[in-house]
Amino acid sequence: MAEATQTPYTLKVENLRVSYQAERGKVKAVRDVSFTLQKGETLAFIGESGCGKTTLGLSLIRLLPTTAAIEQGKIIYHHNGEEFDIVNLSEKQLRRFRWREFAMIFQGAQNAFNPVLRIWDQFWETARAHGETNKRHLRERVEETFRLVQLDPDRVLRAYPHQLSGGMRQRVLIALGLLLKPPLVLLDEPTTALDILTQRSVIDVLRDLKSQMSFSLILISHDLSLAAELADRVATMYAGTLVEIATVWDAYYRPLHPYTAGLIRAVPTLSGERQDLVSIPGSPPDLISPPTGCAFHPRCPYATDQCRQNTPTLIEAEPNHMVACWHWDEVAADGGARMKEQVEA
Repeated sequence: MAEATQTPYTLKVENLRVSYQAERGKVKAVRDVSFTLQKGETLAFIGESGCGKTTLGLSLIRLLPTTAAIEQGKIIYHHNGEEFDIVNLSEKQLRRFRWREFAMIFQGAQNAFNPVLRIWDQFWETARAHGETNKRHLRERVEETFRLVQLDPDRVLRAYPHQLSGGMRQRVLIALGLLLKPPLVLLDEPTTALDILTQRSVIDVLRDLKSQMSFSLILISHDLSLAAELADRVATMYAGTLVEIATVWDAYYRPLHPYTAGLIRAVPTLSGERQDLVSIPGSPPDLISPPTGCAFHPRCPYATDQCRQNTPTLIEAEPNHMVACWHWDEVAADGGARMKEQVEA
């Protein structure tokens, strides 16, 4: 059964398939992904490196490299009673759409800025590219946004990127993404390469911004603690496919897919009883020639011939809990404990 659609939604993705052309063949990076992002919701995508999270994010805003292509699917954007398929937008329409309607805040804030331009010049160039002509009005808006991200406008706007700390650059990048007050924001690994105290600061800023500006947010991260702090729902990706979508509570405390259970068990906890960390055995599959059936079956202790031969689809196994697993009921019954037993064996 397909994921149930509620209204009002901000983004609806249907059967999205994205591939890269490599020397060895076609890399199937995103395979038949479908989900719905509700208005004002935060949806986090988690999974190992190479599972397709960032490719999915880049495809949503049509910023894929030239070696990649959207082979099929729809990306329906809905706002103020209007809806359209982002896949069908022309380059001119995309330039208007990006940043004003849908902003992406990239990982690696140092590389996101022009090193020879002051911060103010970069804000002005971005706003001017989207039709802003009044510098005074823009300056007021920038200063307001800077105060929201806890930055001193007078100091930061005069600075060059290298004169700011990593945490300050990340908050400037967040402010730039929110400058035109887009209804939809995509965050790709927003705390990568930041120390723990700076991460805490950025997380607090993001939570405050979300409550004040009420935008819909897509978060891409391998940091499960970050997803737990910011998200309403969590979507687990494996080998280019969505294998589970659930509320944060259900995803972390009652996962129905063995891969999600494995991810949770691989993260140390700071409260409660001490638990041994358990890594997921094996390696992610080759996406040029992914396994038949369920892509996770070579690493899964629950796998049967059905898993090796037939590909499971997302079903609503429990209320508001989607999973693509033939044996989700067994995972639920033992809390994913068989993942630990497999490693210990």
